[in-house]
Amino acid sequence: MKYRKFQELSLSRLGLGCMRLPTVGENGPIDKELAEAMIDRAIAGGINYFDTAYRYQNGESELVTGAALKKHPRDSFYLATKFPGHQMQKEGDRIRFVGYLAGLPEKTPQEVFEDQLQKCQVDYFDFYLLHNLNEVSYPLYSDPELGIIDYFLSEKKAGRIKHLGFSAHGPADLIDRFLTEFPVFEFVQIQLNYLDWQLQDAKGRYEVIRSHGIPVWVMEPVRGGKLIEIPPQAKKALQEVNPDDSFAKWCFRWLEGKEDAALILSGMSTMAQLEENLALFDDLKVLNPLEEQAIDRAIAAMVNLVPCTGCRYCVEDCPAQLEIPRLITLYNEFTNDDHFATFDSVKALGDKGPSACLNCHSCERICPQAIHIPEVLADFVKRIEKRAEKQ
Repeated sequence: MKYRKFQELSLSRLGLGCMRLPTVGENGPIDKELAEAMIDRAIAGGINYFDTAYRYQNGESELVTGAALKKHPRDSFYLATKFPGHQMQKEGDRIRFVGYLAGLPEKTPQEVFEDQLQKCQVDYFDFYLLHNLNEVSYPLYSDPELGIIDYFLSEKKAGRIKHLGFSAHGPADLIDRFLTEFPVFEFVQIQLNYLDWQLQDAKGRYEVIRSHGIPVWVMEPVRGGKLIEIPPQAKKALQEVNPDDSFAKWCFRWLEGKEDAALILSGMSTMAQLEENLALFDDLKVLNPLEEQAIDRAIAAMVNLVPCTGCRYCVEDCPAQLEIPRLITLYNEFTNDDHFATFDSVKALGDKGPSACLNCHSCERICPQAIHIPEVLADFVKRIEKRAEKQ
């Protein structure tokens, strides 16, 4: 196992993400016996970082992860969990759960934190994160009356949080604003893989975080398995250059070239996946130029992106003052994976969303890439409406 230095710590390059622990049946509860065996094997294989969250796997993940780690010496592992502010909403001086947590009894941040310590059977968390900074959660996290950040800083001072960070699905400029307004965070966790480098502007997020002098924690390195089961043409592009590497290995080798991607979290659901990843992380080499080109060809075979370059000529000429490059970025994300975080980002735009397009075609006439922008935005509206029906 490779290790990276983080301040005074030595973190395993590979961390175990506990969002996809093995279950009994397809949608059943966590298979506690197998999950415990996997965590034992992970520690034996050199993994020392375990990442869970308040409501992963219907709230079971913290319980099972904590119980499995309890038999190991406390200084032999680092445990991370997250505060679910992305699924909370302020109403007056109260906070209630919303989204997939709607219906749970109201809890203050203090009550959530105490509950997490008890569930995980620990006296402190090595790493604690605000969960999913995005356009919707930013106001709650930054609300001075709620004082959420101040509270967790006080817990850090008390020693019950060793290192404070946040995860983010929001755009690069939002992350930049948050880190500038609150220069107290020590790391940021983002979705980072070779497909989302362009598709979700993970490159922009990565570079913003680097500019603040803190490291990046990687989540979804294989995009929830979607970069393992890739289309035939994408497979061909990779195998023509290097037929021996698994598709998972391509993902991890691509990340090896990202100097400030200090920790790579992988949510492993089977012992076979764990064994494969342990073997891979014994000797990961950075991709060579020919392999980088193969990755580009694989991406081209997987997605059909609207080719916006972000020149912003369209914005200058838009009577509705829409942030068209941002809308196209969201459209590219949404058409390839209608993830809830992208849906939330669109909702947060309010009256500056795709439905605000006046269909005047002034943007189209000035676009250097000849993008049919009104058509793209009209299609976006239809897709959003379909997605809203699923909510």
